[in-house]
Amino acid sequence: MAYLDSLYEHHFIEYASYVIKERAIPQLQDGLKPVQRRILHSLFELDDGKFHKVANVVGHCMKYHPHGDQSIPDSLVVLANKDLLIEKQGNFGNIYTGDPAAAARYIECRLTPLARGVLHNPRLTQYADSYDGRNREPVVFPAKIPVLLAQGAEGIAPGMTTRILPNNLIELLEAEIAHMQDQPFQLLPDFPTAGLMDASEYNDGNGKVRVRARLDTSDPKRIVIRDIPFGVTTESLIASVEDAARKDKVKISSIHDYTAEKVEVEVKLARGVYTQEVVDALYAFTECEVSISTSLLVIDGDRPKVMSVTEVLQRNVDHLVDVLRAELKSEEIQLRDRMHAKTLEQIFIEEHIYQAIEQMKTVEQVEGAVRKGLAVHQEQIKREVTGEDLETLLKIPIRRISLYDIERARKEMQEIRQRLREIKGHLDAIIPYAIDFLQGLIGKYRDVFPRRTEVVSFARVDVREVAQRNLRLRYDKNTGYLGYEVDAQLLCEVSHYDRVLVIRKDGTYSVIDVPDKLFVDKGMLHCGLVDKDLIFNVIYRDEEDNTYLKRCQIDQFILNKVYALAPEGCKVLRLTTDSERTIALDYKPKPRVRVLQEEFAIAQYPVRGLKAGGIRLSNKELAGCKLV
Repeated sequence: MAYLDSLYEHHFIEYASYVIKERAIPQLQDGLKPVQRRILHSLFELDDGKFHKVANVVGHCMKYHPHGDQSIPDSLVVLANKDLLIEKQGNFGNIYTGDPAAAARYIECRLTPLARGVLHNPRLTQYADSYDGRNREPVVFPAKIPVLLAQGAEGIAPGMTTRILPNNLIELLEAEIAHMQDQPFQLLPDFPTAGLMDASEYNDGNGKVRVRARLDTSDPKRIVIRDIPFGVTTESLIASVEDAARKDKVKISSIHDYTAEKVEVEVKLARGVYTQEVVDALYAFTECEVSISTSLLVIDGDRPKVMSVTEVLQRNVDHLVDVLRAELKSEEIQLRDRMHAKTLEQIFIEEHIYQAIEQMKTVEQVEGAVRKGLAVHQEQIKREVTGEDLETLLKIPIRRISLYDIERARKEMQEIRQRLREIKGHLDAIIPYAIDFLQGLIGKYRDVFPRRTEVVSFARVDVREVAQRNLRLRYDKNTGYLGYEVDAQLLCEVSHYDRVLVIRKDGTYSVIDVPDKLFVDKGMLHCGLVDKDLIFNVIYRDEEDNTYLKRCQIDQFILNKVYALAPEGCKVLRLTTDSERTIALDYKPKPRVRVLQEEFAIAQYPVRGLKAGGIRLSNKELAGCKLV
């Protein structure tokens, strides 16, 4: 058994680690999960500028993805609907209505120009063997934009979950510039479904936001929903409104969905009801307002880590600088190789070294003649001449030699030198170069990525305040039942969200939800809605015939828990909430008792805590107690 336990624990840890790193949680550097990275890698390999059938992309991606083809088209559709890296053609579903995409054989996609420009660079990408060892796939893309924050992500793995909300790409790039210039910045989510957002509890990516639909209330008899909250579809929103209407929380006559490319849901109100009376109820009881909790968990290196939006952006800036530096160095190496080849070619042709090989009969003699001719110009060459260089020179055709343009060759070499000087300047000032790069992206894509979600601050709607009190709370003193299904004396009108305070004749009390039919007691001292400011005046007597007055407020309680107003063993004589009344005590006639009646003004006594004892009014044996 111990062996099985250890085996199970070992295998479970391996399974959990695999799911966390290889399936559910995105990578910090490029913001992608493995299946998304494989899809994009397939698109880069297939890229010819034209649209590709999604089914073909799925088949190509199967070379890299070991988990079957079921998850690939779904992941591709989700990735494409973010409108960042994949351009789509055909029915990719509707993020507003929740309609699914067409089958993979009917829809097409290709990379966006943005993806080609900021994500793909084979010279810098680190590759690893695919699951079967037949192919090579990227470990992580050298992304030059904060893809993770721009797209957002959701994932569930054993013991952990992530939910990263999408941000506006232009705001992200501007924040990166601000960070490099040591200026403050703040990032707030921006949703593709637009709407209104209160981010006061966002907590830099590890809190929550409240998102509301945008309601058009210009017509007093109808409400048109123009934007919906993120994560909500018009279908689920309409279902929530209809459910609220059935429960009589919102009074409407009909609701219709005219959504196509833009959201348009029309809510017609019931007779005698106007828009301003319904707006708060829609926010309180339907999906017109939702709260979205966030948790920014990513794979950093080879470990899951919870980070803030600010930390992620700062790491993305560091990554951008590293990628730009690596690109410049890679280009510098390529230019120097090209310059070396051009220099050898120029000397080989202009100095007529090719003529020296005409009489040579062996390969060794030919190479020796070329080396001898180049050695004279070694100062100009500045690099060791390799056998590969010689092979390249000897492959130059006679036609090319005869048409060699000296001026054109010198101009090309001058351009290379100029570009090398520019690269050196960029490497020496890499931060200004990175800022220029980001500003170029902002100028190019500002109109493509406008902010859609409006950031506002709105008060929380209290459901108890907007709920309609259309339930009649009744109490039958003969049976002791309380509820809105009891046919007896009417106490008050309530809603399902109200809390009811019940004080029984023995002095115990409890706070309960509005019951349909509940036995409470055949005698009640008080029953009503909870009011924490209401003062209760309790007259009670202990076992030694001492009479007390307790004034308190019931402002703390646990739902359905039974409490006592008077100390144990005491009997409650009277209870009132009218502090202007007077207590009249009648005493039993006894020897030496001259005063047989006393009156006490309730208002003259202080209000104490709920757990405090009462103030003693008398120690005489009572004949009666009344309120006047």
